[in-house]
Amino acid sequence: MLINEIKAPFQHNKIPFEQVDIENKKRAKNFSGTLRRIWSYLTREKGKLFLVFFAVATTSGLSLLGPYMVGMAIDDFIVTREVDGLVYLLIGLIAVFFFHSLSMFLQNFWMIGLAQNTVKDMRENLFNQFHRLPISYFDKRQHGELMSRLTNDIDNVNVVLNTSVIQILSSVLTLVGTLIVMISLSPILTLVTMIIIPMMFLAMRWITKRTGRLYKMQQRAIGEVNGYVEEIVSGQHVVKTYSQEDRVIHEFDERNTTLKETGFWAQTIAGFTPKVMNTLNFLSFGIIAFVGGLLTINTELVTVGVIVIFTEYARQFTRPLNELSNQFNMLLSAIAGAERVFNVLDQTQEEIDEENAKEFSTVCGNVKFENVSFAYEDTPILTNISFEANQGETVAFVGHTGAGKTTIINLISRFYNYDSGRITLDGTDIKNMKRSSLRQHMAFVLQDSFLFQGTIRENIRYGKLDASDEDVVLAAKDANAHELIMKLSDGYDTILDQEGSGISQGQKQLLTIARALLKEPKILILDEATSNIDTITELKIQEALKHLMQGRTSFVIAHRLNTIQEADKIIMLENGNIIEQGNHEQLIEQRGKYYHLYKGQVTDTAN
Repeated sequence: MLINEIKAPFQHNKIPFEQVDIENKKRAKNFSGTLRRIWSYLTREKGKLFLVFFAVATTSGLSLLGPYMVGMAIDDFIVTREVDGLVYLLIGLIAVFFFHSLSMFLQNFWMIGLAQNTVKDMRENLFNQFHRLPISYFDKRQHGELMSRLTNDIDNVNVVLNTSVIQILSSVLTLVGTLIVMISLSPILTLVTMIIIPMMFLAMRWITKRTGRLYKMQQRAIGEVNGYVEEIVSGQHVVKTYSQEDRVIHEFDERNTTLKETGFWAQTIAGFTPKVMNTLNFLSFGIIAFVGGLLTINTELVTVGVIVIFTEYARQFTRPLNELSNQFNMLLSAIAGAERVFNVLDQTQEEIDEENAKEFSTVCGNVKFENVSFAYEDTPILTNISFEANQGETVAFVGHTGAGKTTIINLISRFYNYDSGRITLDGTDIKNMKRSSLRQHMAFVLQDSFLFQGTIRENIRYGKLDASDEDVVLAAKDANAHELIMKLSDGYDTILDQEGSGISQGQKQLLTIARALLKEPKILILDEATSNIDTITELKIQEALKHLMQGRTSFVIAHRLNTIQEADKIIMLENGNIIEQGNHEQLIEQRGKYYHLYKGQVTDTAN
């Protein structure tokens, strides 16, 4: 019904709202359950939460006391012209207003601190969860969309905690207190005031029914925009190389338009709330003034002071309803964001280490695959893979894209768990080793070198944080990186961003090799570390890699076969199966798939 009512304005832009709504229905979670989880964060500071409740209760009580004292002043002192009593009452009013302001300040002060601590804990939990999730989770999602949950979604929760919690609590207390006092003063006028409540309820129900889904759509659209921007900004070189600027601008415009439309309708429909409530508020004033005037003229049931009190209480009665409706819309937006945060927190973490898993302070580096099979989401990737890499040997994997080369590497490092068979390190099944213990003996040099924002010294030291400056320099020299580092303006203190601006791809690769050398691993994994590098730098990298691989068990993913001719063992993969294995000379003599692939590359290079 919601989509049918609001989708017409979108049709000129052809926004696929049916698809958006279906996606949100799939992802919708329990509203009360999400609230309880947010509440569980708040209750971690029970003392501060009690102070907030106490301050809110005090503020609400004093806000009720003020109008009541004004009514008393009219009936008891102004009508009777008793000046002395009026003076004392005015002094009392001043005290009430002062303490009312003080309690409002304190409730806001304490709540801001509570809210900041809460979102800090949520942000920490989410960030920590990122590091506990398996690699496969990140492979299937845009990084920018995940970043949106850490920033925009939690910020929405922060805004609501800073404002809505106090407003909702204050509104409920004021509502109950006002109703009690109104009944005690005049049940008839109270009943008259209640006439507008059903109209308020129906208006609230109509509005919130629509804004809830729209806020979820809006949060999803924000995540998609962030994810797309992060992807395109990271791939600017590719975009410009293939002259795709117009296409990506058009695709961004589509996502941005969806965000604009969802935001427009969410805010527009939510904006009906104060207008409707103010209209009903004015209607309530008119009804109370009319009925109260008749009762004052014709009966003694109501005094002028009571009418004044009721007109103020009627405002106080409708104001909490108005605030509740406004805050509920904000709450819906926060719930939409919190759901996305909790969705990540509820994801299955990387499998914990087995109960009997042990730490291994030293290893030799003998790796053995015994009939290993692996399927990814029911799609077979590897089938009965068996091979052995002895300490200090270099094993290279070759084959077309999708043959299973990277999967083998992911299984060795336990980024994925194999389904059947056995992988051992020095005779011990790697499932009986703690992941942290396994990976501390490994180092990676990948095709896409990654540097963190910081100095060159910090980037090299990343693999071994307790390394001395002398060790860092020695590793850089062994990696043929020292000379290029010293040519930079600040040497080892040169600050790089994560893209490594100011140095070439080959120079970044030398730094990652230095990082791996400093760690002194027993097992080394290389993923086409010399691809897309100029010839001179490639020679430096190959020399550095030889130094790095010396005495270490190395696994190499190779696309250019001339780089692996010295490997102790070359394994040819096809469709997840080993079809050939041996050293370069043996495979050439077999004149099989490897032979034809090698000859084809040699011919292409010659041409």
